[in-house]
Amino acid sequence: MDIWNDIKASFREGSVITRLIYVNLAVFLFFRIFSVIFFLSGNEFDWLHWFELPASFHLLLRQPWTLITYMFLHFNFLHILFNLLVLYWFGKIFLDYYDQDQLLGLYLLGGIAGGLTYMVAYNIFPVFSGVVTSSYLLGASASIIAILIAAAFRDPNRDIYLFLIGRIPLKFLAVFMVISYILGISASNAGGNLAHLGGALMGWLFFARLGKGHDITSFMSGMVRWLQKISKPKPKVKVVHRQPPRDDHEYNRQKAADQNELNRILDKIGKEGYESLTKEEKETLFRHGK
Repeated sequence: MDIWNDIKASFREGSVITRLIYVNLAVFLFFRIFSVIFFLSGNEFDWLHWFELPASFHLLLRQPWTLITYMFLHFNFLHILFNLLVLYWFGKIFLDYYDQDQLLGLYLLGGIAGGLTYMVAYNIFPVFSGVVTSSYLLGASASIIAILIAAAFRDPNRDIYLFLIGRIPLKFLAVFMVISYILGISASNAGGNLAHLGGALMGWLFFARLGKGHDITSFMSGMVRWLQKISKPKPKVKVVHRQPPRDDHEYNRQKAADQNELNRILDKIGKEGYESLTKEEKETLFRHGK
């Protein structure tokens, strides 16, 4: 299917922003489709709690993977739309100053920092004592805010254009968002705003430590590359057993046959290109090239 092949090629060849957007969209569609299936079957859809981040440390010990999975999980359409738009816009700005490994590393570290800030706050402030065991967090906001804050510290006076407002320095947007998160703690989404502040703190920490020559994202991006390496299937090696020639006459005959076959393959490449070769012809060419 051409559309599916185009998507795979875009994911394989695209930037880390493209890949993060695809992963978030894929997770969103997966859960929404299954929620429809459960709804039509008359059953309750309760899978989200297995991938959302719980506020309770006791529950986290039972499902530790949620410290990572929650930052790729969305269930509301407007939530994922806003997050992915912000990721695209400010990820582009971030990549003007930093590299793609740093963006991926900061996305993960920002999400982890936001998640831990949310959990610690829910366990130490008395106002949340009655809802700790029933509260969960999901969404990429903390990860994305870390990226935005790091870009704002790197070039605070860079002009950005906001709809209905016009051009403003990036630092003004960053300050406004941090203040809105602080004020929003007493509103309906206290956990989300606390997580945002944790992500913002990680964005500042990344910038501050990098200015002293220490990249705190290097470990995380290195871990991702290691996981990618071990998850790739090993190429299958085809072993070809050839009977050794019995005498000089047989040896010369076999060598001449091999040379003729090689000449035929080279002529085919010259006329039709390398992609026209069969798998066996490519193996023959490779064997002679060693």
